[in-house]
Amino acid sequence: MAQGQERASADAVLTRIGQVVILHHAGDREEARRRFLGLWAEIGEHGAPLHRCTLAHYLADTQDDPGDELAWDLRALAAAEELTGGDRPAAPRPPSAPGVLDGQHGPAGGGAVGDQGAPAAPGHRERLAVRAFYPALHLNLAADYDRLGRRDAARLHLRRARRAAVLLADDRYGEGVRAGIDRLARRIGDDGPAAGEPPWGPPRQRP
Repeated sequence: MAQGQERASADAVLTRIGQVVILHHAGDREEARRRFLGLWAEIGEHGAPLHRCTLAHYLADTQDDPGDELAWDLRALAAAEELTGGDRPAAPRPPSAPGVLDGQHGPAGGGAVGDQGAPAAPGHRERLAVRAFYPALHLNLAADYDRLGRRDAARLHLRRARRAAVLLADDRYGEGVRAGIDRLARRIGDDGPAAGEPPWGPPRQRP
């Protein structure tokens, strides 16, 4: 019973984040930023890593100053690494995962299932959700550093985004992230995977 209440509470936070994302996409940037900051005040610096990662990730997009955007994107990455133990490689996004999804930035929650269709343990589900964020987290950081004129840092995070995106599904989210990586690579003159890196593109489908 207690576990169910905790799960419902966690889902409620992600739902509230999703509602503000919709507001932001509708064009009310200032109000979205105000509400996101209110949620951040509730969650706090020591809140659940999934919540902090998701909220900081979307809060970054509402910033006017590139330095502020970078600071929020760094908070999102730090929260992700706190949950995954710094394990950067992406895991395929659960195909039926509910939560925040905008086609570019990825899910903010998870509906992962374990073997035999059984629900995955909460910690495992959250790690899957955060790992699916890694390509977008690094892509956003690459774009931040590019806007700030820090091309070496931009290329570093672009390559991390590319490595993490290899395992993304060939769906709307995966296509959006890969397209964003390609656009930024053309802008900063990054030629693609370095020697020894996995080939670039969606995962191969089994015959």
